[in-house]
Amino acid sequence: MNFSSTGKLTETSLLEQIINIKKETLLSSLKQQKTIFVILIFLVALFFILDLFLGSVSLSAADVIRAFFSDKQGHLETIVYKFRLPKAITALTVGIGLSLSGLQMQTIFRNPMAGPDVLGITSGASLGVAFVILGFSVNMSADTIKGFGNWILVASSWAGAGVIMMIIVFIAIRIKDIMTILILGIMLSSGISAIVVIMQYFSSESLLKAYVIWTMGSLGNLTSDQLNVLVISVLTGIILSLASSKILNALLLGENYAGSIGLNVKFARIIIFTCTSILAGSVTAFCGPIGFIGIAVPHMARILFKTSDHKILIPGTILLGGSVMLVSDIISQLPGSEKVLPLNAVTALIGIPVVIWVILRNRKYSGVW
Repeated sequence: MNFSSTGKLTETSLLEQIINIKKETLLSSLKQQKTIFVILIFLVALFFILDLFLGSVSLSAADVIRAFFSDKQGHLETIVYKFRLPKAITALTVGIGLSLSGLQMQTIFRNPMAGPDVLGITSGASLGVAFVILGFSVNMSADTIKGFGNWILVASSWAGAGVIMMIIVFIAIRIKDIMTILILGIMLSSGISAIVVIMQYFSSESLLKAYVIWTMGSLGNLTSDQLNVLVISVLTGIILSLASSKILNALLLGENYAGSIGLNVKFARIIIFTCTSILAGSVTAFCGPIGFIGIAVPHMARILFKTSDHKILIPGTILLGGSVMLVSDIISQLPGSEKVLPLNAVTALIGIPVVIWVILRNRKYSGVW
């Protein structure tokens, strides 16, 4: 009896030790995540301020401060308040929009290489924009098309992105191999590009010039009205993303598992597709196709937070995406130089190493990710 009692006490003690270790590990992990969140918030604020202070035109800190607090500063007010501040807000919004859309696509497709630019979502949004900018060029002038408004432009981009997403989902249901889906996504992008080229061929010179400039990708060409539409659209996407964190967690192990725990998979798809189309489509509509942010930043967030919980990943991706895009904008301006680098070149240099790391880490592209 004494031996039996001692054995039970030993087992109970061991179980308590295991529980205590797990509690300590969880608390330590939560502390680390809180620390990372604080650091990321600080970095977002720092990079936002640096984006105001640094640029192709050299300004002192005093000049930037005076531009905000003085009513009439001539060129200072124009550079800081009318150009750099809207551009910094745009960079922050674009980074958040593309990063969140990439995170959602990687989860719902269970594909580490999924992203708005890889699977053709950005191309679909570009096609929607092309229909608005170029599709009416035969019978209408550029001034007439401008009168359609920014909401028509962004809505057409949402529609184009949504259509391509539905096509990819239709393919993914029947084909489980990830590499095949990626190849088909690339082929869809090429097909869309061919349609756009044909539309360009029949467009007027002024509309063709406007579309070519748009395709280069830029954060500094938005009007105040366009920026308002972009911010409202991305905020809507953020709210939908935060509200769908439980849905995304359920979809991590596949749609069959999600359905077995009571999730309405069809409704979940509609929510995620709508959110992704709004985020990626809005950014593409006003800033052009910007690559690698959507695919790279979600992986950076997973590496940093060491979790797959979307309640952590979504806010982490928001902060990290904003930071990366602000840094990209700062680099593209070549502070102290009058030259400006193409934004897509900078985002590619930042994103490509992450993509290579993901490829090396995930050698097998089949099965559950």
